[in-house]
Amino acid sequence: MAWDIKTVCKQGRIKEALRIMQRNSPPIETATYSCIFQSCADKKFLTEAKLLHGHMIQRGYKAGFILNNKIITMYVKCGSLADARKVFDDMPERDVITWTCMISGYGKQGCASEALELFHRMQEAGNKADAFTFSTVLRLCAKLGNLEEGKDVHEKIIRNGLESDVFVSTALVDMYAKCGSLENARQVFCKMPHRDLVSWNAMLTGCVQNGEVGAARKVFEEMPDRDTVSWNTMIMGYAQNGYGDEALKVFQQMQVFVKPNAATVTVVLLACGGLAALEQGKEVHAVISRSGFEYDFFVGNALIGMYSKCGSVEEAYRVFNEMPKQDLVSWTTMILGYATNGYGREALRLFARMEQSGMSPDHVTFVGVLSACCHAGLVDEGFKYFENMSQFYNIKPGLAHYGCMVDLLGRAGRLGEARDFISKMPMEPDAAVWSSLLSACRVHNDIELAESTSEHLLKLEPKNASVYVLLSNLYASARRWDGIEKVRKIMESRSVVKKPGCSWIVVNKQVNAFVGGDRSHPQMHVIYAELERLSGEMKAMGYVPDTTFALNDVEKEQKEHILCLHSEKLAIAFGLINTCSATPIRVIKNLRVCGDCHSAIKFISKIVAREIIVRDASRYHHFKDGLCSCGDYW
Repeated sequence: MAWDIKTVCKQGRIKEALRIMQRNSPPIETATYSCIFQSCADKKFLTEAKLLHGHMIQRGYKAGFILNNKIITMYVKCGSLADARKVFDDMPERDVITWTCMISGYGKQGCASEALELFHRMQEAGNKADAFTFSTVLRLCAKLGNLEEGKDVHEKIIRNGLESDVFVSTALVDMYAKCGSLENARQVFCKMPHRDLVSWNAMLTGCVQNGEVGAARKVFEEMPDRDTVSWNTMIMGYAQNGYGDEALKVFQQMQVFVKPNAATVTVVLLACGGLAALEQGKEVHAVISRSGFEYDFFVGNALIGMYSKCGSVEEAYRVFNEMPKQDLVSWTTMILGYATNGYGREALRLFARMEQSGMSPDHVTFVGVLSACCHAGLVDEGFKYFENMSQFYNIKPGLAHYGCMVDLLGRAGRLGEARDFISKMPMEPDAAVWSSLLSACRVHNDIELAESTSEHLLKLEPKNASVYVLLSNLYASARRWDGIEKVRKIMESRSVVKKPGCSWIVVNKQVNAFVGGDRSHPQMHVIYAELERLSGEMKAMGYVPDTTFALNDVEKEQKEHILCLHSEKLAIAFGLINTCSATPIRVIKNLRVCGDCHSAIKFISKIVAREIIVRDASRYHHFKDGLCSCGDYW
């Protein structure tokens, strides 16, 4: 009979197994109970698990350590910590496996603090932890970022003679790295008598998580073997820390040794988007299509994000539209893509479609919606959506949403209303909110409000160079050279260094970076000649350099020369020289594009009859036929 029950159970027919048990009175063996408990755990059948446990209690069966541990594990896997804890509390005696099962159960259910409290009780009860217990507890310390607790556990591990255990040592490396103590992680790793692939990956991941990409590369190169996790981690390290070109190189190397998975292509798409490397992004898309990853939500959403960041909104929408099903991230990513590329009304139409589909937006979706209103100058619509957040969706506006509203009012020139809006915020405004107002002051030349706004902002970020630069720009536009000198002296006294304007362009899969006035590029003489030619044609068409954007108190001719060598102009000239006439030019700038460059690029787009896409710190600008998608509103 026991054999019949176990056979039925192993075939997944748990309910039938329970019926057989209830119809027959012969005693059930421990192995039979264990088999069905395991099946309930595997299938996550909580109702059947409780029926089985009740059957065992009614029969008066006394479970020992092994079976009770199995029951605790079953309840944990079925998501019922309360039932697991009741079994645990009712046990007259517990062994190390019992304690570890319960500690692990709390940890898996996200109750890390309760799990650590149970570990302390275990120690007080005199139960000696084993390698699995310590590894479990170290993972909990890592999750909580509790370095002190982790160090205490490390001392216990040493006292128990388990530091040389590869499983425990790897958990120590992971814990120290996740708690921000990479040096301790390194020390543990170097002392390990034996390291397996998991250990190497833990050290590699630790370096990446702590932003030490150079150290990660060293570990990566020293690894005796690498798997997909190793390659993905290295690619992620480069992509997340601004080395997108290196991430793409590692991806190319990876394909020689290991087949990329969905996680790989998701990270690589992030790198492509960061560089606006559309050509490489399309190649990754081809890899995705060949590998069958396009139906993965994460991959599909990453594709939408990549195309949007490369300024190719049509391709982004095509991916979005061809997805078998869109999740919340899909809708939100596409809305944000439309918004930042200057297609505000398209973003709002898509949001309306999202609502009609029955998908509920979250706080991130509304950041996209409000950004769309902001970039399109839709003030009334922005206030409507801001109010709808709490009224219809019960979403409490956060700092990001208030920042959007301040930006919305500021861009529209309603600076007084923006200042009043800030004063009525239910929370303290952050630097982003004040920065939005300060940027609006620069656009609308309100020096008085800019000065008071900068005071608030510099209290929060005294070393934020962009604040001083914005003030200097305002003083320059008013020809107040004394104000510029005052700002410079304050910057010197606070050791604030102005972040240089830098622009990037990817041509033939190579990243080319330029800073203002750059003369280091091997093609610089050709680039300068191209800018000189364009400058002549632009002036013939009516272009007048806006010298207020040259902060130096020098002659007009010198100012015009300085403006001509802004980094985005150098990158555009390089792109025009090195690409065919039908290719759009895609440039990224680390700062906000200045008014003179914005005006100049409109003229250039008309002269060369090409689309020029510039992604600056504020938004995307699509220049075509002498016009910009932002409508000169940015």
